[in-house]
Amino acid sequence: MKLTRRHLGKLALAAIPGAAAVPRVAWAQKPARPNSKVAGVQIGLNVPYNFGGRDMNADELLDRILKLDVNAVEMRSQPVESFLGSPAADGRKADADAMRSWRATVSMDRVAAFRKKYNDAGVLIEIVKYDGIYNMADAEVDYCFNLARTLGARAISCEIDPKHTQRIGQFADTHKLPVAYHGHAATKPADWEAAFAQARYNWANLDLGHFVAGNNTSPVPFLKQHHVRISHVHVKDRKLNEGAVTPFGEGDTPIVEALRVIRDNKWPIQATIEFEYPVPAGSDRTAEIAKTIEYCRKALLS
Repeated sequence: MKLTRRHLGKLALAAIPGAAAVPRVAWAQKPARPNSKVAGVQIGLNVPYNFGGRDMNADELLDRILKLDVNAVEMRSQPVESFLGSPAADGRKADADAMRSWRATVSMDRVAAFRKKYNDAGVLIEIVKYDGIYNMADAEVDYCFNLARTLGARAISCEIDPKHTQRIGQFADTHKLPVAYHGHAATKPADWEAAFAQARYNWANLDLGHFVAGNNTSPVPFLKQHHVRISHVHVKDRKLNEGAVTPFGEGDTPIVEALRVIRDNKWPIQATIEFEYPVPAGSDRTAEIAKTIEYCRKALLS
């Protein structure tokens, strides 16, 4: 009989006392990648805001996102800039001039390293949120768009201010990257529509709960009318007439209907959970955020 390498290996193993009892080596499996895309709708988180602040160490933030099995986020700029060595990192005070000078020195190679850290873990940074962008010099606004694009974002976001949307919209058009304006209860549909008319890449970040609380009506008609100019919706529950933020399902916000409209029409709109209701006694933020994610999952799967 001709002996193959396989036969020789078996004979050699049989000659070793006790070798038959040696268990097979289990090759290490790669950890499962996070997945919060449900029925075609990308569920995301506003981070690190959902965890109680505007800044957080990049590794700690990533760990918290992964524990919630989320694979896409709206990322505030502060964790990224802290990773890059911002003079305002770790809660330090830095004035506008110091930040402006520092931003002029930032290498986009370092920004790409931040993106790789998150992408390798399976987390997409789809939107980058900027605070104070209206007070930035032109070169800084360009920097904001360049940083977002390098992170792989498909939009930036900021608070809406009708006095400044035309200027920022011009940068968005130049970079061909949408700026999604976030509205609060005082924001009316006409505020976004005026911004839409000013620039092609002026878009909306429609906050479902704030819309209900301030406009005393459903945000779904606005969502249907302007879906091509909406990058993401903030998912929270609020009551009518400037009512309180509540646990999901206890307010007047049609969360389920809005999510299903996005699902049924296959619109590329991130459903970004913005956690704001008080944490009940005996619970914690992570547990409550997990409940909101599960609420959205069930809505989309039924």
